Amino acid sequence: MWDGFLNGLNVLMSLLSLIRPKDILDIVVISFLIYNGIKLVRETRAEQLVKGIFIIVLAFLFSSFLQLQMVTLLLRNFFQFGILALCVVFQPELRRALEQIGRSKIGKYWSFGSSEKNEEDYIKNMRRCINAVADSANVLHESKTGALMVLERQTKLGEIIDTGTVVNAIPSVMLIGNIFFNKAPLHDGAMIIRDGMVYAAGCILPLTKSDDVSLDLGTRHRAAIGMSENSDAILVVVSEETGTISVAMNGVLTRNYTRETLLRLLENEFLPQSSEEGERKLTRPSFRKVKKNGKK
Repeated sequence: MWDGFLNGLNVLMSLLSLIRPKDILDIVVISFLIYNGIKLVRETRAEQLVKGIFIIVLAFLFSSFLQLQMVTLLLRNFFQFGILALCVVFQPELRRALEQIGRSKIGKYWSFGSSEKNEEDYIKNMRRCINAVADSANVLHESKTGALMVLERQTKLGEIIDTGTVVNAIPSVMLIGNIFFNKAPLHDGAMIIRDGMVYAAGCILPLTKSDDVSLDLGTRHRAAIGMSENSDAILVVVSEETGTISVAMNGVLTRNYTRETLLRLLENEFLPQSSEEGERKLTRPSFRKVKKNGKK
């Protein structure tokens, strides 16, 4: 028994000695791709499609083993067009994956600015914008005025901006309040903020197609979730019925923000943190995904 163990250990060591650095890199890359592929389809409609494809593959192997010629031929012809069918069926997921690749950390550093002056201007404009958004959300919360504000990041929202009216104005509480005043012509749409400026208003956003959303949520909240699923934008929503301040990020809606917690969230997402500020922890109230049976 001991000899068998030693022989097995020797075989294992000889196999490990054959592994080259590029083989390790190859394994790491494939593992990364598989992990992100699973992460991409998890908790989406693509998960059910993957299960269906897995069942079809098992049926093909089973029919081949039993030599069921007609079934095997049918499934083989199905697989010939499988790649094209997958591209059509998984189009939203593939688009989201490519957008995530484009929003890499390296891309964020490149887009931040090419000089110290640009960086200082960016921080100044974004700090002014963040304060205006947080103050406006608080005022709208107290008056129970519905609002939907989109803060653009790496994903450019040119197609969404085309559905509204270009404003290109410095953000302020009075300006945002006028846009979302219930008698104003632009109050029903979303307001787009780009580079610290109120760039457009009255824009139409795509609604979420997820079934895992509370039925109590209205069109404004569903549009916020839908836009956050299709981009990396941060969306601030004020409920017209309850005045509740919510934030949508990456397809997740969080509720019950105050001016202070909203301000802290936006600062952590848009402003570079110093070593001291980086130690601060962001407190996110009611950080949960709103589901079908959730309360508004």
